[in-house]
Amino acid sequence: MANVLVVAEHLDGALRKVTLSAITFAQETAELTGGDVHVVLLGQDVDGIAEELAGYDVAGVLYANDAAYANYLAENYAPAIAAAAEKVDATVVCAPASTTGKDLLPRVAAKLDAGMVSDAISVEDDDGLKFRRPLWAGNVITTVEVATPVKVITVRTTDFDAAEPTGAGASVEAFDPGTGAADGVEFVSFDLVKSERPELTDAEVVVAGGRGLRSGENFDMIMALADTLGGAVGATRAAVDSGYAPNDWQIGQTGKVVAPNLYFAVAISGAIQHLAGMKGSKNIVAINKDPEAPIFQVSDYGLVADAFEAVPELTEKLKDLVD
Repeated sequence: MANVLVVAEHLDGALRKVTLSAITFAQETAELTGGDVHVVLLGQDVDGIAEELAGYDVAGVLYANDAAYANYLAENYAPAIAAAAEKVDATVVCAPASTTGKDLLPRVAAKLDAGMVSDAISVEDDDGLKFRRPLWAGNVITTVEVATPVKVITVRTTDFDAAEPTGAGASVEAFDPGTGAADGVEFVSFDLVKSERPELTDAEVVVAGGRGLRSGENFDMIMALADTLGGAVGATRAAVDSGYAPNDWQIGQTGKVVAPNLYFAVAISGAIQHLAGMKGSKNIVAINKDPEAPIFQVSDYGLVADAFEAVPELTEKLKDLVD
């Protein structure tokens, strides 16, 4: 029997949706190992989030309320996560492949002398646990086996459904990792981009624009369409590098990975680096004036048209339906 530990993420007092997908991965892994799923939560005043986590199909929730964990610092979090893994006898430690997860889990692996797999998209038992992960912008899928007793995994959450609450009422335990704040490290600030739109990686609808929009001002029509649909706004790296959109909108191999129910690709040619970040979307709508654009090869619906005419017209039609 091998237990699985999930590292929970939260922001502004709320549990992040990506954690629920990581729980689904953990449940699938635990079914193969015959173990239990545990969740660890670090922060300050996180009692309510711990109780929320207990409502999912997990065996237990460990949480540490301490000023040392009020703000994320990998140097403080890594030894605490390692202590939690030892406490619940976890042989698999996982977290979302988010910015935080990618920063934190390699340090946790070092603390546990564990091998690591990043961006896992599935798990299977074939004479031992094996994990599948994408390479080369998703063009190759490789199967990885970790030889160390403890395995540390970041989970590509777009490949796993969010766990649903069951009201199971798992045990909730406050614990002291015995680590505290690391010497020589100080939290300075966290610059959070505030937006009324949903978080890009959590959104059900994403409207993304490419360099074909030709200016940042032309992203206004992308934002108008996204707001009409209650969605988030994204951009290609080319659009970001050109200064048309901020960095936190970037989708692709070097940006964020999204898989919404509905993805609009507007004036996006469909470079392989961008496809790596969005081709898992449930329904892809492409609007491009070039009928040979590669984006049409992955789209469910394609419109060969000038985006400057089609997008405003579509937005107005949708507003009429909403009203």
